[in-house]
Amino acid sequence: MKCCRIYVRGGPILLITNDLVIGFFSRKDSSNDSMMKNSYSQSLLYLQKFNSCQKVFIRTSWLEGQRAMSHRAYTNLSIVIAAFVLVILSSLSMDTMTAIANKALMPINNINSSNAQNLQANNTQYSMIITKLLANNLRNHLQEAGSVLKITSKLLQVNNTSFAHLLNQTLTILHGIPKDADLKKRQIAQDILSNYKDFQIIFFLMPNGNVYLEEPYSRQENLTTNNLAYRDYFQGAIKTHSTYLGNVVTSVSSGHRQAVIAVPIYFGKDNSTLIGIWAGAIDFHVLNTELQSLNLPAGERAVYVGHNGQKIADSNVNNSNKAESFSNLQSFKNAINGKSGSNMEEVFVNGTTSSKAFVTYHPVKVFQNTWAVLLMQKAR
Repeated sequence: MKCCRIYVRGGPILLITNDLVIGFFSRKDSSNDSMMKNSYSQSLLYLQKFNSCQKVFIRTSWLEGQRAMSHRAYTNLSIVIAAFVLVILSSLSMDTMTAIANKALMPINNINSSNAQNLQANNTQYSMIITKLLANNLRNHLQEAGSVLKITSKLLQVNNTSFAHLLNQTLTILHGIPKDADLKKRQIAQDILSNYKDFQIIFFLMPNGNVYLEEPYSRQENLTTNNLAYRDYFQGAIKTHSTYLGNVVTSVSSGHRQAVIAVPIYFGKDNSTLIGIWAGAIDFHVLNTELQSLNLPAGERAVYVGHNGQKIADSNVNNSNKAESFSNLQSFKNAINGKSGSNMEEVFVNGTTSSKAFVTYHPVKVFQNTWAVLLMQKAR
C-alpha cells in the first residue's frame, strides 16, 4: 500500500493511501513565522454519497492574525477522488460584496458640492476595498481549482498511463485514447466536473504534449489538434515543475476562450521523469455570473483581466462574451507589476469608442502568474 503526504502551504496535511484518506490535521511551521499568519481557524469535512462510494470534500477557511487551532479528523471511507482541498483566503460572499458596492460607489464627478474632496476620497477608498475583495475572490477560485488538480494528480488512477500504447492507433483518429479506455481516470475527471463548477474541461497530456484524454469526451472528439505542447501552460508547468496558470487562449475543442491550470506529474525520488500533465480549464461563465451579481450602478464596470491583458470576466452582461484587451491601460500595467491603486485614463470599449474613466486596480498573484482586477467608473 502506497502512502503519501500532501501539504497545503500554511494549511492542512492529508495522508493518502492508494484509495483512502487516512488522516487530516492542521500543522504549524515554526521555521517560518510568516506562514503562521495565514493559519486556518476552522475546517469543515463534507461526506457525500456518490456511485455507492464516498468522496471527501475538505474546505478550509483561513483568517489572518489568528493562531492555528488544532483539528483532527480521520476517515477510512473508500473514495473515488482522494480529496478536494478548497483553500479560501479571507473570503467574503458575493452578496456581501454586492451590498458594499451598491452602498459605497458614487458618481466620481459629483464634485460641485462643498464636500467634493471628501466624496472623491471616500469613493476612492471604497473602490479600493471592492477591488481588493474581488481580487481575493478571484484568487480563491484559482487556488481552489489548483488544489483540486494537485490533490487528484497524486492518485494512482490519474498518474497511471498504462493505456498510452493505444495512442499509436487512435491519436490521429480519436484525438486520444478511446472513450472506453482508462475509465478510472475518466471517472475522476467526470467527478471533478460534476462537483466543481469552476472547470469546463479536465484533460491529461503525455510528456510530449500529445492528448491522452479529455472529459467531457465530446470535447476530445471536437479537437482540431492532437498535440498541445505549444501552449504556455504546458511549457510553464514543465519549466517550473509546479502548478501553472496559463494565459487566456481559444480552446481547440470548443472555440471558446479559456484559461488552463496545469499540474505536472513526475516519477522518481528526484522528480526526474515526467509522467504527464493533469490540467483543467476555467469556466469563465462562472466568473461572469459572479461579477454580474454585483449589480453595479450605471457607468461602472468591473473586469477580471489575464496576464496579457485579455478580458476574462465582465460585470457588464452585454460585453461578457466579447473578447477585449486592456493591455494599453496604465492601470493594467501597474497591476501586472504587483501594484494596486487608481488612475484617471481613457478606456476603450471593444477597441473603438473611448471615454474618460476612473480606474481602480489590484493584482491577483497565483501559480507563477499575475492577473488583474479593474474597476472602471465612467467620468460624467
